[in-house]
Parts: sequence; structure tokens; C-alpha cells
Amino acid sequence: MLKQLDPLLNPDILYALSAMGHGDELVICDANFPADSVARATTLGRLLRMDGADSARAVRAVLSLLPLDTFVEAPAMRMEVVGDPNALPIVQREAQAEVDAAEGRAVPFAPIERHAFYARARKAYCVIATGEQRGYGCFIFAKGVILAPDAPSGGATERGQ
Repeated sequence: MLKQLDPLLNPDILYALSAMGHGDELVICDANFPADSVARATTLGRLLRMDGADSARAVRAVLSLLPLDTFVEAPAMRMEVVGDPNALPIVQREAQAEVDAAEGRAVPFAPIERHAFYARARKAYCVIATGEQRGYGCFIFAKGVILAPDAPSGGATERGQ
């Protein structure tokens, strides 16, 4: 065990979070998502797992270390509900609360149509499968940067500033 590290962040996930660069994307998905086949197409090329966690808990763990990108319009994305793209299931509202808490501000999820979500997920850096059994517990996050106190921000507001 390490101090102040979420116990869900196993060595493989810690490696992936550290290895990702600014703008790389990470997928957190539910148990229904075709995680293994999608993960094989990602940069990492293999599936990462958080089997005992639901989506919101996994989002909290990942965002305890991963800064969201402030240079893009939508650093947090969600899979749209088929047939009702404006619907926000409870699983997505729970994850939204974790995103907002981690960022200390509202960072609304941008919706992505289901098949477009799959295509984007294949281009991600990695996929983390959770034990979430509720549908639509699938999210994509873009990694941001943590700037030194004297670095120019380029108009962006980063975590810790």
C-alpha cells in the first residue's frame, strides 16, 4: 500500500496514467462494453481492469491523479443513450458529480453517439473496464497538464492554479 493513493489504482493503471501525455484519452467503461477487443486497438494495446468498482468510483480514483485537459472544449465525454441522446442515466449523473468534485468546477460531459464512442475509444491511449453493471457507464477523458507556477498557461486554467 502507498500513502494517499486510491487502492483501486493498481500498478498497471498507475503506469498508464503516468505514461499518457497531454491530450491522450482514457476510457472508463462498464461491464457491457466490448472492452477487450477495443483495448487491443488502443496505444497501450491491452485491457486494464477495476472489476470491483462501479463507474463513479473508478472515475473518482482516476481523476484523483489525472488532470483534465483545459485546452479542449470537451475533456470529459459520455456515451449517449441509444434513442434518447439527451437522457442522463443515474450512472452518468453519479460520474458527473465525481468529475465536478475532482475539478472543483462544473465540467459537463459531452455526449458521443454509441458507434462514434466505440470508434473514438479504439484511438484512446487505454481502456479501463469496471464492474459497473448498469448500462451507459462509459466515459472518455482527455489528459491535461500540470503547469509549473511560473509557466505561461496559454489562457487555460489548470488544476492547482
